[in-house]
Amino acid sequence: MNKKLVDFFQLDTAPGIILIASAFLALIIANSPLAHFYLALLDTPIHFKVGSLDIEKNLLLWINDGLMAIFFLLIGLEVKRELIQGALRTRSRAMFPVVAAIGGMVVPILFFAVFNYDDSKAMQGWAIPAATDIAFTLGVLALFGKQSPVSLKVFLLALAVIDDLGAVIIIALFFSSDLSVIALSIAVLASATLFYMNAKGVARLTGYLLVGAVLWVAVLKSGVHATVAGVILGFAIPLRIKHHRVRSPLRYLEHGIHPWSSYLILPAFAFANSGVPLDNFSLGLLLEPLPLGITLGLLLGKPIGISLACFISIRMGIASLPKGLHFAHIMAASILCGIGFTMSIFITTLAFPGTDNHALVDLSRIAIFIGSFLASVLGYLALKQTFERIPRHSSEAEQT
Repeated sequence: MNKKLVDFFQLDTAPGIILIASAFLALIIANSPLAHFYLALLDTPIHFKVGSLDIEKNLLLWINDGLMAIFFLLIGLEVKRELIQGALRTRSRAMFPVVAAIGGMVVPILFFAVFNYDDSKAMQGWAIPAATDIAFTLGVLALFGKQSPVSLKVFLLALAVIDDLGAVIIIALFFSSDLSVIALSIAVLASATLFYMNAKGVARLTGYLLVGAVLWVAVLKSGVHATVAGVILGFAIPLRIKHHRVRSPLRYLEHGIHPWSSYLILPAFAFANSGVPLDNFSLGLLLEPLPLGITLGLLLGKPIGISLACFISIRMGIASLPKGLHFAHIMAASILCGIGFTMSIFITTLAFPGTDNHALVDLSRIAIFIGSFLASVLGYLALKQTFERIPRHSSEAEQT
């Protein structure tokens, strides 16, 4: 492989660059003479049949329900690791990013509701601005290299992981269709089997993955969104093995999935869900309540919610600033969290299902693009100014 290509894939910013390139490629193709082929590709039927099990979906749904379940498996693994060994392992460590994540979800939802409260159809998208794209957010932060304090990356990672967990809970509770009692019972049984295997010290990943596949099918058929199965499986994978200090099934699986998630799953999702036709688009549409609620929810709701929640928690003694950080770091970084992109698009597909909602989906995706782009630019500029004003060595020296 070409050395320059190898060097590129080793960059911390590479996943974010590939992600945005995939989205822009889809946007260009969807507004070119190739649009018909793009739509035909996404509508390609893929049929899976084993005995009485019969699953038939088009390529778009296989990406959204299948590949994204693997991405949510990675989220489950990351959350569990952070809870046991990472930034969330103690109450004092966990409270600051937890409070920040809650504020960063609640306030954007309020922003959205202010503009759309009188439109029941649009209000189905209330959770869209509550999401944060972890790959993009950390990718922009990585542009600063050693200028950025390590504790800021840890804080942002923990916040984004909690935010993703919140998104999973929202999906499970609010975006489930008519429930099948039989399929749901099988899903509960499969989940119980996974955690029983964990309790008994089963270390072989093959067993977990086989039961996880059964869980995915059961959740898919139950009416709950299939990606929830990925998180449950992630929580069931053991971090440690008794009498074995080195090997960690969780870390092994996490490291195995991570490159596939960064370089295939998320780019494929971005490509499949970003092809918005712009032939009927006008700037005036952005002033409609739905896109305005999404854009301002991401651009203003996120930083206001995170900064306000952190400020109140510090004042009340609930949490304290991470070592090496000033509040200016938190305020600047909170703007980056307005990059909703893939997670916001994913929630959009759940909030407005069916062909009759295409106009709402397209309008939402345009608003997500604009809000996320502005958040990335303004967040970068805010962090740049903060790092120039408070150099890393001086901020860390003040905290020692």
